[in-house]
Amino acid sequence: QVQLVESGGGLVQAGGSLRLSCAAAGRTFSRSAMGWFRQASGKERDFVAAIMWTGGISRYADSVKGRFTISRDNAKNTVYLQMNSLKPEDTAVYYCAADKDVRVGVPAATWEYDYWGQGTPVTVSS
Repeated sequence: QVQLVESGGGLVQAGGSLRLSCAAAGRTFSRSAMGWFRQASGKERDFVAAIMWTGGISRYADSVKGRFTISRDNAKNTVYLQMNSLKPEDTAVYYCAADKDVRVGVPAATWEYDYWGQGTPVTVSS
């Protein structure tokens, strides 16, 4: 059983920062990429950022470029999302996901990911 456990969410004022963590636990599994998605109340789950597990190539949604940074620690089986200059529109539940298939490019669609965490809420007040 593969488990992805997110942490680091919370309440922050606009302009502030948070760092989300996602630790992979359970049986060893191969993964080609890990990503972060978010889902605001009443909306679809949207891509935020993703990183290739080998090589570290990353990809970002336009709405977070220059503000968010994704990184990974292979030894700790953990992926991070550093979120700076947060805005009220960043408010959502943030989900970590892992893609086990080898693909061309960094995956950004929900259907490309095989494992999901339970989500961690982020609230940005104005």
